[in-house]
Amino acid sequence: MKNKILLGIVILLGLIQFIRPERNLSDDQTYDISTKYVVTGEVKEILKVACNDCHSNKTEYPWYANVQPVASWLAHHVEEGKDELNLSTFTKLPIAVQNHKLEETIEMVKEGEMPLASYTYLGLHKEANLTENQKKVLIDWAKAQMDTLKANYPADSLVLKRRKKPE
Repeated sequence: MKNKILLGIVILLGLIQFIRPERNLSDDQTYDISTKYVVTGEVKEILKVACNDCHSNKTEYPWYANVQPVASWLAHHVEEGKDELNLSTFTKLPIAVQNHKLEETIEMVKEGEMPLASYTYLGLHKEANLTENQKKVLIDWAKAQMDTLKANYPADSLVLKRRKKPE
């Protein structure tokens, strides 16, 4: 019985290798954050190593992204990351949302919530483990972008409107 179960598992694992989730490779930069905001070389490098794989339209896939079920897990992970923040479509967002996303970026980096620990487990993507200096650079950059927004837009346009509760 154990041999039949083991054989079934091996066959199932073999069959799912033919399932290929869509890859995040469009690299469309039409509405990229850098088209509106100043992104210095240092910030660009930090975003590249610590953020872009999950938060842009171009993911650099590691070798293990070719193995199921890991490939599906990674595809879902990238999709969730882009739903939360997509730097490649950032300037399409309403200005209040852009301001809020910059504020969230500051908070997530300060609290060490980004990049996710699962992204750097077991030494994977070790370059994404931000140093205190890199965190400061990213936080200072996001604050400066928020200051630019404050200088160029009315204050009430930078605040997310509360949704009315259904009656």
